[in-house]
Amino acid sequence: MNFDYFYSEQSEQFAFYRIPKLLYTDGRFSGISSDAKTLYGLLLDRVSLSARNNWFDEQGRIFVYCTLEAVEKALGCAEQKAVKLLSELEGIGLIEKKRQGLGKPNRIYVKNFISSKASQFKNSENHGSGIVRIIAQEQGKSQRNKTNTINSDISDTHPFLSDEMDERESYREYFYEQLSYESLLKNNPYDHDMLNEIFELILDTACSKRAMIRIAGDDKPAAVVKSAFMKLESNHIEYVLASLKENNTKVRNIKQYVLAALYNAPMTISNYYQSLVNSDMANGLI
Repeated sequence: MNFDYFYSEQSEQFAFYRIPKLLYTDGRFSGISSDAKTLYGLLLDRVSLSARNNWFDEQGRIFVYCTLEAVEKALGCAEQKAVKLLSELEGIGLIEKKRQGLGKPNRIYVKNFISSKASQFKNSENHGSGIVRIIAQEQGKSQRNKTNTINSDISDTHPFLSDEMDERESYREYFYEQLSYESLLKNNPYDHDMLNEIFELILDTACSKRAMIRIAGDDKPAAVVKSAFMKLESNHIEYVLASLKENNTKVRNIKQYVLAALYNAPMTISNYYQSLVNSDMANGLI
């Protein structure tokens, strides 16, 4: 097969399955196979579809439907492997299956392993595979020594616990990895204070208990804003940082300004860099 190259206008043409980066970078998940992580991403993709279909249980929790046949087709595997991968995710607590009986398909709850309400690593009647115990034993060995100002106060205790402080530290760990924060600090040695402020604002937003969050004068559902922030990457932060430096007008509410910049970054970043390229071309720099 002879495939074509990517060109600038085609860089965002695909839809993607979202597999949380933390599943690959956090040592607590090192015991999960790559195929199981891929399956988690496929199931996570169905969560938004379930929300649109109003598939909520009596407690307001989203569930998905995904039969063995659907798993086999999606991953190109046999039934035995599909069963194994689902059991692997259930054993570690990333999903929970509920039987409905009467020939109805199982409900599958895809677990949010950052939420303080999660109990993924607790052993229960549905989580008896032994993987939980192994993960807990290896946790101390897998923690990296992060000495920057963002992570220096993180406890060595397990981050997936039940109170608000532990939830905040779980989000802190997530964004540290998701944003490649250590690299951001290295690449911007004179902007640590600004980066720390942006990071803490992201963290405050992710942990907010408000139903609505104001963005650029509009009140948006907190879940929508948090979802957008969870998808931010290091290039978005560098874009917002550059925008803050280039802004010459007085900003009355800097917090609201940065919130709006972060929320809109994925939608405006391409135009920003394209304008820089056009400017360089016009000045004969490229």
